[in-house]
Amino acid sequence: MSLIPSIFGGRRSNVFDPFSLDVWDPFKDFHFPTSLSAENSAFVNTRVDWKETPEAHVFEADIPGLKKEEVKVQIEDDRVLQISGERNLEKEDKNDTWHRVERSSGNFMRRFRLPENAKVEQVKASMENGVLTVTVPKEEVKKPDVKAIEISG
Repeated sequence: MSLIPSIFGGRRSNVFDPFSLDVWDPFKDFHFPTSLSAENSAFVNTRVDWKETPEAHVFEADIPGLKKEEVKVQIEDDRVLQISGERNLEKEDKNDTWHRVERSSGNFMRRFRLPENAKVEQVKASMENGVLTVTVPKEEVKKPDVKAIEISG
């Protein structure tokens, strides 16, 4: 196994993938103080797996604690799959004393450019146990007809 894929995040992200709209961030695993609060960062960086089977492209996103009504799956510009959603902060009660807040909240959005063989009009999405599964069927790639030409002379 090469060292390069492990440096770039292994199978979860590939800087050389022509279908990905994600921008590689060399500092994503380092924790620097930013304007984004630490409790929001995990939710904002929702991880998505993309696998290709003989029949379809399958996307699986971990989004625990959200209802299907709080998640949107859209196809933009015919070939861009967008998965987005929002988790709101829990309402504070003046009688409650919070000792720790670790669960994340906020918006998330992931976008993926689909390949030419995707049947975008037949996309299906389901959600079970905090995992969103988006299935994009593939068109059968027609192989070109090859006609042999006899060479004279």
